[in-house]
Amino acid sequence: MGSAERRSREMELRRKDIIEAAEHVFFEKGYERSTMDDVAKQAEFSKRTLYAYFNSKEQIYFEIMIRGYRRLIGLLQDKLQGNNSFTALEALWEITSVYYEFSCAEPHYFQAIIEYENSLVDFQNGIPDESRDECYALGEEALQFVKNALQKGVEEGSIRADLPVDQTTMTLWASMLGIFSTVRTKKHYLERYYKIGPGEFIQESFRLLLRSLEPAQ
Repeated sequence: MGSAERRSREMELRRKDIIEAAEHVFFEKGYERSTMDDVAKQAEFSKRTLYAYFNSKEQIYFEIMIRGYRRLIGLLQDKLQGNNSFTALEALWEITSVYYEFSCAEPHYFQAIIEYENSLVDFQNGIPDESRDECYALGEEALQFVKNALQKGVEEGSIRADLPVDQTTMTLWASMLGIFSTVRTKKHYLERYYKIGPGEFIQESFRLLLRSLEPAQ
């Protein structure tokens, strides 16, 4: 291994160490309450070293979201890619199931994605275009599973043909985020006052959404 290759590998490992340290800090303290000093301390690097790799705390946050998106997309691929036996509505149910499983298994990554989707963080200074563009691309890749299911439903007649696929995809995505956010923040309220668990609430909410997509009988 040449010196240039060795240095490149060392830099990549150090970059990975910083992201993992930031994950620990952000997930434990919360993104807003965390500082670059906290990350530097956790990574056992100087703050100057952190800024040699990342422009800002926001850029590191984007790298964490990118990790989260990749894990989510991996789950969606395992469940749906290459499986043509699902009808469109079944595929949408499977997608919802994957999101729920992801929210339970990877709550911190899921929360990072939700906070990104519900904020203007991507328009802040200090975030390089490549980090922002990668996050956009991965978000679109995750949405593509929903788009594909909707398009299939229109073609097979199980979903209304008058619905614009792109807009309907975004509506479903926004609705799913709202449903999952409600489950996360109001879990005990739902259980105590409405006698309904998180899984059942998600199922009933999504069933209502799917009924609105079906053609009139």
